[in-house]
Amino acid sequence: MFDTAGWSHHNPVRIECAPLETLAKHVSGLHVLLVTTPGFVNRGVANRVQDILFSSKVTVWDGVKPNPDLQDIDVATQQLQGLGVDTVVGLGGGSALDAAKILGLTLPSPAHPTLVQIFRDNVTPKWSPNLPVVAVPTTSGTGSEVTPFATIWDHAVHKKYSVSGSNVYPSLALLDPTLTLTLPEEETINTGLDACSHALESLWNHNRSPVSIAFAMQALAGLVKALPQILLRPDDLSARAQMQESSLLAGLAISHTRTAIAHGISYPLTSHLGIPHGLACSFTLPQLLVWSLPSLVADGLDENILNKTRAMLHSLRLDSRMAMYVTPAQVLALQDAMVTKGRSENFRYVLPGDINALLGQSLKGLHG
Repeated sequence: MFDTAGWSHHNPVRIECAPLETLAKHVSGLHVLLVTTPGFVNRGVANRVQDILFSSKVTVWDGVKPNPDLQDIDVATQQLQGLGVDTVVGLGGGSALDAAKILGLTLPSPAHPTLVQIFRDNVTPKWSPNLPVVAVPTTSGTGSEVTPFATIWDHAVHKKYSVSGSNVYPSLALLDPTLTLTLPEEETINTGLDACSHALESLWNHNRSPVSIAFAMQALAGLVKALPQILLRPDDLSARAQMQESSLLAGLAISHTRTAIAHGISYPLTSHLGIPHGLACSFTLPQLLVWSLPSLVADGLDENILNKTRAMLHSLRLDSRMAMYVTPAQVLALQDAMVTKGRSENFRYVLPGDINALLGQSLKGLHG
């Protein structure tokens, strides 16, 4: 199953599954920056965090937008530097957590180049030691609470970048499944698809290890049980907890392997056409799984779990979901941008068809 070159695994994030009210036990900073969205401010969750952290000064930055843009984070850095922030708490989905992780790097580095300079002008950053970041996920999909990556977008030129490295890991992931109970159905599906894609992309990955495989298979086993249950009963806290755990496990898997071909295909679809990330990186999964299943099973992976995953994906009618956003012609027009360095070559098996064939099979139910 594995190359003889050996393998290693490391993840420094402490994981606590506990109520949000325990946050004060893990935050010792005198001045905390809470990075979140306007929705959590409006629903009173930001005030709840401030009450929990009563012994600290809390500054709230609620400027997080979906798929955060590098210019927005540069502006936030300029506004927030000099306030004396010593701890960052990210509360929200993947965009909020990624923004918090990046601000944990930029705020203590007043002399560093801006993100615009780093990614548009290829200026090498020289980060100061990062601030501790506590990640509190409110969706079950990105796994950002345990990964050394933070996604940043340059929407002006339709590009996606990743800030990565050991200094991007949060110091703590706090899982409170009650925070996911109000997640709407479509967002539950799209984030669940993201978690599923992370698990599968780590399984057919050149960089996989026994540890990442174990995380990914356990993630899939939980997903195929929890997601259908949540769609039937959205207030099922047990299923929400299992979903959150599965997302975290998939995040632990990709923190080692990174993602692969399905994610490379997704980036231009999100940046150019606005397709939600979870859907964009999962609509090709059923066909990739069909093509990869014999090799995955030959490598000793549990065929029953893989078949259940395929059935779950089929039940979600991903081609029909794609049809709500795009036509086949729009997708096919972006093929040249879908071969992404650092993603496509991570796929360890030989595909029986090219990207055109993969897209054609994945979109066969989409008319337009």
